[in-house]
Amino acid sequence: MPSSDQQLMVAVGDASFSAVYARPGKPTATVVVAHGAGAGKDHPFLRGFSDALNGLGLATLRFNFPYLEAGRKFPDRPPAAIAAWRAAMDTARAQAEANGGSGPVWAAGKSFGGRMASMAVADGMEATGLVYLGYPLHAPGKPERLRDEHLYGITAPMLFLQGTRDTFATPDILAGVVARIGSNAVLQWVEGGDHSFAVAGNKRPADEVGASLALPVAEFIAGHG
Repeated sequence: MPSSDQQLMVAVGDASFSAVYARPGKPTATVVVAHGAGAGKDHPFLRGFSDALNGLGLATLRFNFPYLEAGRKFPDRPPAAIAAWRAAMDTARAQAEANGGSGPVWAAGKSFGGRMASMAVADGMEATGLVYLGYPLHAPGKPERLRDEHLYGITAPMLFLQGTRDTFATPDILAGVVARIGSNAVLQWVEGGDHSFAVAGNKRPADEVGASLALPVAEFIAGHG
């Protein structure tokens, strides 16, 4: 069973942000989880996702970006977000070592959080692999302006979990991007899911939706253990 949540404060530059660390007795890996642009680490979607990962034998650390911690609405620019990602990953490794061992540490994020993780890895941040919960490939209605250039240099395993109705990623365009990345990238569709993975005609609480994504993520991680 997962241990109780450990509430943490993480320093990054002149700022700091809150994080929550949780782990089962003998985790096989740690997954660091970042939120999307409009909701923080305690959103039910992320809590459900993280709790379900704990139940599947994975430790988690989910965190707030500094802008949200400070009460600002506009997301951090990439340099600040990347610095936060590096600090969160370092904290996850330190927590794992303090509890008896390090092991693989993965980076996962919802939308903005996942894209910033990928930019951090492209910038040299160490991560065993990456998980994208709704990668924001382009703004809705603007498929000509892709956010993909940095992805092609990443060699770590990458799992793209994407709803087929997600307006932030035209399906055939995303499929083409993932194919061009190479064999280290896998695209898994959630049939009927939108950017929040809600499926029309199947109304579920956000925590259940988040939890439903944990198994494919755990299986992907286990396959790259």
